[in-house]
Amino acid sequence: MTSPSSFPSPGKGVNSRGVVAAGHPLTAEAGAEVLRAGGNAVDAAVAATIASFPLESALTGLGAGGFMMLKRPGEEAVLIDFFVAAPGMGGRERSQELLPAEVRFDENTTQVFNFGAASCGVPGTAAGLALAAERYGSMPISDLTAAGIRWAREGAPLNQQQAYVLSILEPIYTALPEARALFAPEGHILREGELFRDPDLADALERFGDEGPDSIYAGETAAAINEYVGVRGGILGTEDLAAYEAICRKPVEVRFGDYRILTNPPPSSGGILIGLCLAMLEGLDSTGTRDLVRAMGEANGRRGADFVAGLEREGFVEEFLSEEALERALGGDDRLGSTTHLSAMDSDGVCASVTCSNGTGSGLVVPGTGVHLNNMLGEEDLNPLGFHMSTPGSRVTSMMSPTIVLKGDEVVAGLGSAGSNRIRSAVLQTTVNLLAKGMGPQEAVDAARIHLEAGVLQAEPGADEGALAALEAEGRKVFRWPEKNLYFGGVQVVTRDPATASLGGGGDPRRGGAVAHA
Repeated sequence: MTSPSSFPSPGKGVNSRGVVAAGHPLTAEAGAEVLRAGGNAVDAAVAATIASFPLESALTGLGAGGFMMLKRPGEEAVLIDFFVAAPGMGGRERSQELLPAEVRFDENTTQVFNFGAASCGVPGTAAGLALAAERYGSMPISDLTAAGIRWAREGAPLNQQQAYVLSILEPIYTALPEARALFAPEGHILREGELFRDPDLADALERFGDEGPDSIYAGETAAAINEYVGVRGGILGTEDLAAYEAICRKPVEVRFGDYRILTNPPPSSGGILIGLCLAMLEGLDSTGTRDLVRAMGEANGRRGADFVAGLEREGFVEEFLSEEALERALGGDDRLGSTTHLSAMDSDGVCASVTCSNGTGSGLVVPGTGVHLNNMLGEEDLNPLGFHMSTPGSRVTSMMSPTIVLKGDEVVAGLGSAGSNRIRSAVLQTTVNLLAKGMGPQEAVDAARIHLEAGVLQAEPGADEGALAALEAEGRKVFRWPEKNLYFGGVQVVTRDPATASLGGGGDPRRGGAVAHA
């Protein structure tokens, strides 16, 4: 694979203390404020993630889960897994079924999501962020909650993208009175420019800063979650919360040209599927549209029962990405997730890439706690073997793929994406744009995307029309979107040129992304 001679592309970097790319301008600015105060990239990522709770309230929060990929100079990279776990350790029996809601992106594209008490998994954000700050940050967690507390208490106006998300998720966010009071306080779902306020969240973040994760996983908050979910027929309870721990894992590594790609390992699935696609493109020595489609098709075909079972097996990654498996792939023929991503890099070369998700939300806002619980047990993409099949305490599988790119041992990029099943295709294409096509970070994010799902190639305007027409002539069904859409993910990327130490970033306009320098 031919790599560009320099990274990032000329003229895209800025000499600064650090850079943050996030799904909302104020989220990015919250991280930049921490960098200006002397914090490192991990501190900035934690602060920005906490700020995203009130600023991107439909996407994330204290009831969510996620992952942080981080790398410090001279140390091995680590993946902090704080994704949602399957509940049921208390032996409570489920008395409610999942509640379906059809989400319509436009007149042609819909996706069904399930919500309600039966969809609630064990949240991990508090545990993961506390671990990241304590072990890899330089500032106490109490100093990193300020922006989140301020925006939760004072309120922040919804931008266009956040208002759009709430509008398409209205059936979920207005199903129960507690959610309606928060997201439709005037009798209609919050609109662009209207303020989202959550005083309970502000109080919860203050307690989190003072007491740490026990403020969520024990005591009055845990008891309130246990009672609220139990009365409504779910199985999430105090035993599940008390047992939850964030886990540090060794990332999956894939070579691509002169670069080392580090991404999310099992039991999550997105990272190794991206790794497979990159390895195939390396073997094909091409990154054209037809080759991308071929790689995506191979990844889709691998997601069967054996793949899901293998994620828990030692040695599976090596087997899945082996030369023999790649040769077989090369010799053959060829959905919305309420997720947010942010990436942070500082001038010392510390990088943190965080993907956090509430799913589409369960609709359960636990009174007095600031916790809007996730619906991960109702996400079809995350439960390929069927709903409620996971062992209590085990991690729900995920497509989230926070990623770091190394050249030698130096970080040159940190990236990831929102977007449910489209995460892997968004991260794949942005990585290819950066490393093989020599695009700068914003150009790489802005470029038209494609996504192969259920036999249909979805394509944004600007995709290679010649390649699309050729694929159609071969019998491939292609759907051309009239405009770019958050359906195709929300990539946030930061870059660092090791030769000049200049920092760059790209925020995804599909999800209101922005870049802030310190």
